[in-house]
Amino acid sequence: MKTIAIIGSGFSAMAASCYLAKNGYEVTIYEKNASIGGRACQLKVEGFTFDMGPSWYWMPDVFERFFADFGKKTTDYYQLIKLSPAYRVYYGIEDFIAIADNLPQIVADFEAIEKGSGQVLKEFICEAKNNYDIAIKELVYRPGVSPLELVTVETAKKIGQFFSNISKDIRKKFKNERLIHILEFPVLFLGAKPSDTPSFYSFMNYADFGLGTWHPKTGMFDVVRAMESLARELGVTFVTNANVEKINVENKIARSLVVNGRTIPSDVILSGADYHHTETLLDIQYRAYSEKYWDSRVFAPSSLLFYVGFNKKIRNISHHALFFDVDFEQHAKDIYDEPRWPREPLFYANFPSLTDKTAAPEGMESGFFLVPLAPGIEDTEALREEYFNKIIDRFEILTQQKVRDNIIVKQSFCKNDFVSEYNSYKGNAYGLANTLMQTAFLRPKLKSAKVKNLYFTGQLTVPGPGVPPALISGKLVSELINKQLLNQ
Repeated sequence: MKTIAIIGSGFSAMAASCYLAKNGYEVTIYEKNASIGGRACQLKVEGFTFDMGPSWYWMPDVFERFFADFGKKTTDYYQLIKLSPAYRVYYGIEDFIAIADNLPQIVADFEAIEKGSGQVLKEFICEAKNNYDIAIKELVYRPGVSPLELVTVETAKKIGQFFSNISKDIRKKFKNERLIHILEFPVLFLGAKPSDTPSFYSFMNYADFGLGTWHPKTGMFDVVRAMESLARELGVTFVTNANVEKINVENKIARSLVVNGRTIPSDVILSGADYHHTETLLDIQYRAYSEKYWDSRVFAPSSLLFYVGFNKKIRNISHHALFFDVDFEQHAKDIYDEPRWPREPLFYANFPSLTDKTAAPEGMESGFFLVPLAPGIEDTEALREEYFNKIIDRFEILTQQKVRDNIIVKQSFCKNDFVSEYNSYKGNAYGLANTLMQTAFLRPKLKSAKVKNLYFTGQLTVPGPGVPPALISGKLVSELINKQLLNQ
């Protein structure tokens, strides 16, 4: 039986492990940390439970498609709750827009804010759905080997959308700045400014308004547990506290891993860890991408995260909340154009205990706060505390309540932690941005160009950042590996 060693236990690595084990290979996952899940790990402290990474469950059809590949359904492993409202966007005191859990209501809400925008939104989402059907049901399941993968009858009709951008298109259709920012928000999951994201990616707006926002019953870690269970059912072995120190290459063929000082031979090596970091495990002549290459890429933001436990229930909030009460464009510039800590940060807050009573002790609340930051910037405890005070001050004003003295748990996570915990290049949180020049075949390859039997998966390769793309990436790389092994 052929052996496959996988570095890391994030979504893409676990997805690949399931497909490869199903195909009859002996698969072992080596995870450097004490628990699995990669960036989707879980924090438990003093009765509070936090998802440390992804917190938005979008594109439920991609998850269903993954489990269906194994004759399973998501409901075999976890339950989903559709959030209503999906989220709120705050602009001031008692001034917010709630995004409903259905398109007709969202259309009506848009119309109430900007006359005529309701019909425009319906047409925009119809086009976005068409893009979604082309992209998510077809294009993203291609391995990024050739530019011809993008050439279909459907994409030929939309060629202009690859050379325009989301921001420009939305601003042609809508005039109200609040509605514009709400429509620009979903593409931030792709890691780039709306003005740098091709118009074709409007399919993210359909994912938002058309498919809705969901929450696994006890958090995103439910999905990690589900994938672990499926993988184990298929025969995958997990080894934690297993730090991979080197990939050994002989005659341009990957032969073994050095894990905690021990050499472990394998027929194929697949890395779901950070792509740049993985290449540093190779001798320099076997690296496909130079330091200059990585430095020239547009990376998605890093993040300043706070996991906060309150000893009381919090008022005037929703499960997901975006605080857009400061300059949207200026914060984007502070990330992408002139990298620095933002003068006035936008931030996101998530209160899972509103939906999941296991997330906090009875009568208390768990909160997750996120500030997007430029990757690679300075990270100190003093800066973290300064920005926590900034966002909590605004949170208290906007939600009209005092909460600072009710904090009984607080842990932070920022750029330095992304580097130390996940070996993340420049401490980025989401991988490579999906700009035009970093789309599909223009992203780092799933298969090493210099070393046989060495493969990669995850957010730095195809299809890109996000949990649903990670599942797809795992499937794509497993197909390449299976094809190679069957032809040997």
